[in-house]
Amino acid sequence: MALQREYGKEQPYIPAGPFKIRLPFIHYKWEMSECLQAILMCATCLGAIPVLEEVLGVPYEIAWSMVIINGFLYLLHTLLGDPVVPGWITPAIPLTTAFLTGYMQGPERVQALIALQLLVGIIFLIMGITGLAGKVIHFVPTSIKAGILLGAGLAAIIGEFKVGGRFGKYPIAIVIGGCVAYYLLFSESFKSLRKRNKFMDNLGKYGMLPAVALSIIVGPIAKELPVPNIEIGTVFKIPNVAGIFKTLSPFSIGFPTISVFVAAIPMAVMVYIIAFGDFVTSESLIKEADEARQDEKIDFSANRSNLVSALRNIIQALFNPYVALCGPLWAAVTAAVGERYKEGRGAMDSLVGGMGTFRWMTFISVACIPIVSLVQPVLPVALALTLLVQGFICTRLAMSMCQSDLDRGIAGVMGAIIVTKSAAWGLGIGILLHFILADMKKNKVAVEETLNS
Repeated sequence: MALQREYGKEQPYIPAGPFKIRLPFIHYKWEMSECLQAILMCATCLGAIPVLEEVLGVPYEIAWSMVIINGFLYLLHTLLGDPVVPGWITPAIPLTTAFLTGYMQGPERVQALIALQLLVGIIFLIMGITGLAGKVIHFVPTSIKAGILLGAGLAAIIGEFKVGGRFGKYPIAIVIGGCVAYYLLFSESFKSLRKRNKFMDNLGKYGMLPAVALSIIVGPIAKELPVPNIEIGTVFKIPNVAGIFKTLSPFSIGFPTISVFVAAIPMAVMVYIIAFGDFVTSESLIKEADEARQDEKIDFSANRSNLVSALRNIIQALFNPYVALCGPLWAAVTAAVGERYKEGRGAMDSLVGGMGTFRWMTFISVACIPIVSLVQPVLPVALALTLLVQGFICTRLAMSMCQSDLDRGIAGVMGAIIVTKSAAWGLGIGILLHFILADMKKNKVAVEETLNS
């Protein structure tokens, strides 16, 4: 039985330096709603398989094994005290893919990915160890934070609807699934309906699960997706660790040269700029949840989150290089869990429990053969739905955090440049506009107060 939390205190944990170790069933309860949601939402995690096959040229079995290992490393966040559902650095995937395709497919391209992921991990590590992450996230101006969030949100949505995007291939499944996901997660009328109708209340507990389930049904009817062929037999897939090590590990194919590392530096910086938006989103989502409940103190630390993200990226670069890279947040699911958490302790005992349960179950699910065979046809649609929800969340948070017309104007310009040019250009223009247009005396006082705190 999980240890009980005193009212207004943190969930129990084992202190370990900057980390707070929490184990399921001991330090937090297993949340059944998140468990069931994770069974189908693992389809998004499995959506990395076609990306790995296309970019790295690995066979399906190796790509699936890589997803299982990645899923195991997701557990490090709640295990070490980071109260979020982690994910990929999703908006960076198109940029990462473009960078990698500049190298010949095979060992050369894999070494470029190793160099990039190692550099990203090192940046996370430096920001976490020095404590700069916690300082940066607080003294960065609101307009810049909002611009990063707005750019990430717009990029996620535009990526699905642009020419060549997934909407062109699966329009009916994405529209129906997207509308259902938006309605269940964000509709004010649905929140009122849940108070009056027990069935709707139970449905709302499962976040995006009904939307993905509906897509599995609608897709084949609309002839956009094949009918699932559920495999019954062996229950769990044992990842081919030896095959991954032989074809992808730098200890087998060789480490990247200095020139490859140098070429990857600009890309690594841009990736971190994009990932920085996830820390901003994490802080905003956790703050919303924390303010809604007085019975639990939630400790989110950008420094700790950077350290855990660094650990994941460095491990994967050395043993399981991953095109999607290792980001600190899966915004869509973190928001869904947070919305249910706001309903009170009767709905979810601890935010940590909801986040931890979801990631444990996705890890189990991506290795479970019957579940994988069920969701395999819907993988691209599930990925599209999570990006659309992430886009909604990022744009909502960006607009709500703006405190003035100046903030909104700078954020809007930044967001547009991030989408059309790059993260680096967007950040640079945003900083320039802030210095030109903002009240620098006022900002200087605010920064000094933050650095002294």
